Amino acid sequence: MDKEKFQNTYRIPSARLQNWDYGWAALYFITICTHRRICFFGNIDSTSDRVSSPTMQLSKIGEIVASEWLKTFELRQDMNLYQGEFVVMPNHFHAIIGIGKKPIQFATQFATWFATWFAT
Repeated sequence: MDKEKFQNTYRIPSARLQNWDYGWAALYFITICTHRRICFFGNIDSTSDRVSSPTMQLSKIGEIVASEWLKTFELRQDMNLYQGEFVVMPNHFHAIIGIGKKPIQFATQFATWFATWFAT
């Protein structure tokens, strides 16, 4: 990336592991924040009957976030994803998503092995 671009204003160090392929089969914890952390997704209701445990009241946008997250697994069946827990908060979203071994990965690995074995 051009270091002069934006005078390095928007450049932050990556939180990603350098030697990790994020396409590998594993569990991943993700967080997605709203722009400027504005509470688009709802509010925490601390006045509810549940004094020791305030509840999250989703806005329409928060309901859409939850609904679309659940659709992710239906729409992307070929990716062998599995759903962990998730929570929609007023200005962010947390989820655990599992990526399973994909049939295409196995096929690619097998084809590479096969080509290498017969090439020698």
